[in-house]
Amino acid sequence: MRTGSNFLEANLNRLAGVKCHGEAFNPYFIGGENKQEAFGIDLAARDADPSGFLRAMRAQTDGLAGFRYFHDHDARVPDLVLDDPAYAKIILTRNPLESYISWKIATEADQWWLANTRHLRTPRPEFDLAEFQSRSQAVQAFQIRLLRRLQVTGQTAFYVDYSDVLDLDVLNGLAGFLGVPARLKALDTKFKKQNPEAIRDKVSNPVQMEQALSKMDWFEAAHTPNFEPRRNAGVPYYIATTGAGLLFQPIKGGPDAALRQWLATFGPLQTNFERRTLREWKERHPGFRSFTVLRHPLARAHAAFCDYLAQDWLPELRPYLKRVHRHELPPRNTGYPDAVAHREGFKVFLDFARFNLTGRTEIKVMPHIASQLAVTQGFAAIQAPDLLLREERLAEGLAFLTADLALRCPPLPPTTDPEGFSLAQIWGPDLEDAAEAAYARDYAAFGFGRWRP
Repeated sequence: MRTGSNFLEANLNRLAGVKCHGEAFNPYFIGGENKQEAFGIDLAARDADPSGFLRAMRAQTDGLAGFRYFHDHDARVPDLVLDDPAYAKIILTRNPLESYISWKIATEADQWWLANTRHLRTPRPEFDLAEFQSRSQAVQAFQIRLLRRLQVTGQTAFYVDYSDVLDLDVLNGLAGFLGVPARLKALDTKFKKQNPEAIRDKVSNPVQMEQALSKMDWFEAAHTPNFEPRRNAGVPYYIATTGAGLLFQPIKGGPDAALRQWLATFGPLQTNFERRTLREWKERHPGFRSFTVLRHPLARAHAAFCDYLAQDWLPELRPYLKRVHRHELPPRNTGYPDAVAHREGFKVFLDFARFNLTGRTEIKVMPHIASQLAVTQGFAAIQAPDLLLREERLAEGLAFLTADLALRCPPLPPTTDPEGFSLAQIWGPDLEDAAEAAYARDYAAFGFGRWRP
């Protein structure tokens, strides 16, 4: 927002056939400070129709028309331009600490660019760790969003680091990227760098800043890589009752049968939703409540394993376990002959789940195996649950849910163990460890402890 991006804009505008119109979607002005109109469109009209403003910009510009966009500008604009390869994308980045301090100085000095060093104002702001983290996380999230959208649409951008804007060859390379024949013979030097001092000399509390930054995980050493694919919202599996505003969003491997019976006490059930019918159900039930139920990862994995032995919902799993894990599953609907064999098979299944969720198998991640965190994140794309209930306190959770809707709370039918051997019969610390290894994200996200029968 300060000299670096202004400098880049000024040099782009020296290229014949290129015109950058500044911060065209700044919330407070159009293009530049105090400017309230452009292309015959005022601030209110631009905000009412950003796509119309873009059309006017293109129509009234000779050659390439462009603008500068920051993460806190009109949030609708990226959706208008990111997927269109006719828009060239230039991404200017800077060291996040330098960027934050530069922003702090500009905010306190109210000076966003400098052409004459006699007018330089140099306050020394106080470094605020929480503010720095919040701002850096917002910028990083925006950059990740840009990268993903470019990847999925098969595009690339021209990346410019803050230090590159003074490199004539880089800027002429940018001209080539834009597809214009013009080249710069020299840089526009009217903009002056405002604060070239060392970072610690720019703030009023350098010691505190260094102490705070020393505690930050710069390289995300504590971050666990996530290779689990994103889940869709699973709308067809939602279960609602027509007699009350209750919508259940099941997670495979959970206590679905008992909850289906419980919901049916309020009236006929509606299932097999699609987006349209879900929207219609919600319109018929104003004030509805949606919920899902979390089950302990070990118990959920065991339920999925038992269900697989009965249903064979992943045909390719059987030959895979035989080939890779040297384990042969019993024929469908027969089960293992004893608890020892069942336990061994379940341990192999947990190992497979760990490999499957970390992208180390060629087998797709089925909903039965997906982490509950991934499933609930998928829900949020269409319908985030009002409540995440825990199976171990499900009766209390349902009582709270129904009281919120002024409904009586019928008793919850008992949850039956899967056919075969129960988890209590085969439990051991090694199984618990295997579940934690496979479902580390669920343990971390939802605070699960050791399983208790």
